Amino acid sequence: MRLLVAALDAELVAFPAELPGFDRLVTGPGKLQGAVALTRALQAADYEEIVVVGTAGAIDARLDADVYEIGAAIQHDVTDIDGIVGQHVSLPSRIDLEREGVTIATGDHFVDDAEAVAVIRPLGAGLVDMETYAYAWVAREFGVPIRVIKSVSDRAQDGAITDWHAAVSACSVQLRDRIRELYAV
Repeated sequence: MRLLVAALDAELVAFPAELPGFDRLVTGPGKLQGAVALTRALQAADYEEIVVVGTAGAIDARLDADVYEIGAAIQHDVTDIDGIVGQHVSLPSRIDLEREGVTIATGDHFVDDAEAVAVIRPLGAGLVDMETYAYAWVAREFGVPIRVIKSVSDRAQDGAITDWHAAVSACSVQLRDRIRELYAV
């Protein structure tokens, strides 16, 4: 059995209520809610794989409004004791997901302005979201393989939240179609 994970119900609107071979988990937005909900789910059952789907903002202009596999996760909203952005005091600065793909920068706020993007982009990420790093860290702690698939909903610039609201349903359709391709469900 696999665990299908999303932060928000809106990201799963195009998915059937029951997906053969998958349990479903909606964690709520942000790193803490994501980490707690996934930890509880992994304590309650054994899964062969965690499959995360959701939306992301594109901060790399070369990334089109498409669906991307995530290869690594970093945090953009932390600094270490020396003030280095992207470095946590005790957590790894980067978690590799053992797959080819885009690097995503996770933080506990919705990125929607050019100034924030200018700070995040040099960290080496192409996408931003609010949960992936936490999901990847929990999965690694439990020794469960994780696959993260993100659909670009916005450009993380001014007005991005309006773009997200307009795009989330279409992104859910793209994500559902990708899951059908990958898992023949």
